[in-house]
Amino acid sequence: MNPYEIPMPVYNILDWFFMTLHPAIMLFNLAGWMLKKTRKANLVLLLLTGSSWFILGLRKGIGYCPLTDWHFTVLEKAGAENLPDSYIKYLIERITGWNVTENTANTLTVSLYFLELLCTIIKNKGSRIKMKKSKK
Repeated sequence: MNPYEIPMPVYNILDWFFMTLHPAIMLFNLAGWMLKKTRKANLVLLLLTGSSWFILGLRKGIGYCPLTDWHFTVLEKAGAENLPDSYIKYLIERITGWNVTENTANTLTVSLYFLELLCTIIKNKGSRIKMKKSKK
């Protein structure tokens, strides 16, 4: 049996839910700063993500994400075994079949997170500066 195959219908639905929601959130974290209308929401979501990783992570382990925890619980109840510690590694393997190391996945994840956080801060600050100039 494929370790990521989920035989029970309720677990299939929950797996589909998490395989849709979690990557959508991750994509919004990566690209939400690009559109003026979504910059503030993107900043909030990036700060929530960072809080989960680094504040909740003090208790649960650095990099903790409740969505990963819940999704992996569903997968384990469905019989999946040997799930990686990294959700990014899991997604890359599941979607593409590529086997990346957890270190590579974690380095990529943290690097992109801080890059996107910097981008959204710069863009949000730039929007605020433009608003101040237009009010004068």
